Amino acid sequence: MDLSWKTAGACRWVEPELFFPASDADAGPAKAVCTGCHVQERCLEYALANREYEGVWGGTTGPERRSILRRRRSTALTA
Repeated sequence: MDLSWKTAGACRWVEPELFFPASDADAGPAKAVCTGCHVQERCLEYALANREYEGVWGGTTGPERRSILRRRRSTALTA
């Protein structure tokens, strides 16, 4: 699996703990780092493909990623 995209992430110089807030309500600062990141979409797709449900990935929280996966499954079933 090619993870070379991670070296271009806006998060590469930020403490990893920021991306694992105590609650999803506290995810704002991590999401702010993701805003405008050049690899945000790749990060999100990585998290979706690997079922990363903890932390902020690609500007989304675990519940937001689960919702994306449900919508994608629903769309695939009706296509």
